[in-house]
Amino acid sequence: MKKIISSVLLLLIVVGLFFSWKFFGSATTFSESNKYLYIRTGDANKAAVLSSLKDSGFIKSIGLFEWMAGKLKVWQRLRPGKYEIAKGSSLFSLIRKLRNGSQTPVNLIITKLRTKNDLAALIGRKFETDSAAVLLYLTNNDSLKKFGLDTNTIMTAVFPNTYSLLWNTGPQSIFKKLNEQRKKFWTAERKQKAQLLGLTPEQVYTMASIVEEETIRHDEKPSIASVYLNRLKKGMYLGADPTVKFAVGDFSLKRILFVHINSTASSPYNTYKNKGLPPGPISTASEITIDAVLNPKQTDYLFFCAKPNGNGYHAFATTDTEHAQNAKAYQQWLNSLNIQ
Repeated sequence: MKKIISSVLLLLIVVGLFFSWKFFGSATTFSESNKYLYIRTGDANKAAVLSSLKDSGFIKSIGLFEWMAGKLKVWQRLRPGKYEIAKGSSLFSLIRKLRNGSQTPVNLIITKLRTKNDLAALIGRKFETDSAAVLLYLTNNDSLKKFGLDTNTIMTAVFPNTYSLLWNTGPQSIFKKLNEQRKKFWTAERKQKAQLLGLTPEQVYTMASIVEEETIRHDEKPSIASVYLNRLKKGMYLGADPTVKFAVGDFSLKRILFVHINSTASSPYNTYKNKGLPPGPISTASEITIDAVLNPKQTDYLFFCAKPNGNGYHAFATTDTEHAQNAKAYQQWLNSLNIQ
């Protein structure tokens, strides 16, 4: 009798160890980097998740996963989202993650964007929502008016930064997150500086987007800002080449020719043909550049031209004659390099 009891106990121990190994040991099939299980909105159900796991082949035993998930009532608590399956994860850890809705955050990294389409495409690549839905939101004034913005100024709320969000976050919540950074940046002091310049925060951002396109040198941004501010005060055309590139839709242009200026004469972004600032930014602007506009160098400069050495710096001038000399030197340098 004792032998039978001992044998049964031993068998139970072996079975227990086996199932412990199955449930708490490594259940993944891959040896490289971690994988992700995406549960789309509307597919947070048993059939969809099992189908996704079968198709991906991420875990060894779908049957055990299904049984254990049922026992722990995962299917009743399942939520859509992006879930990380770490290399060597156990069935228990994966099931617990799904049961608790422990999603893996998505980092929306914004560096350089130029248009609403660019922003929509970026979000569409990173999140469940597609780019068409995002663009629809960004081009709907009714959606944007709660932020005090419209379809022209919407990009003034997009600050280069890293934003952590859940994968199934929708367009409205994503933009709400972006707008939080905008509100954080525009302190009372910065708003006052904008007011002293006779500009709204959105206009400051728009000017900063032009400065951003004009130079990569942070130390000369306040000087370039002073040129455009001086032109605005005098009622001159801004005459900013990057705005014509934006109007043409080609930022790869090395030279702005009369054909480019004339062909985009009807565009409000062509600052050779329209006085004042364009209706919105032509790219995202960094906080450094916005602050350069808010704290411009005090100059009489009305012109600037790239220096003929390719180092990214510019020659500044206060008169047409001086500027013409600088421009001629630069054009000769471009010709010597056969840049059209």
